[in-house]
Amino acid sequence: MPRECSVTGKKFMSGNQRSHSLHATKRKWKANLQKVKVVDENGQVKKVYVSARALKSGKVNRA
Repeated sequence: MPRECSVTGKKFMSGNQRSHSLHATKRKWKANLQKVKVVDENGQVKKVYVSARALKSGKVNRA
């Protein structure tokens, strides 16, 4: 299962890491995901990965 926010759909971002000499190597920036218990639309409690920004903005109904 890929690490992805179940609310916003955020995943990792990829790009280049640049050294002082501007040598490029591939790297990833991981999303700040937290595993939390949420209440879904059916009223069931599930553990899902949610981004910290979604938690902070109140887009999630926590159990």
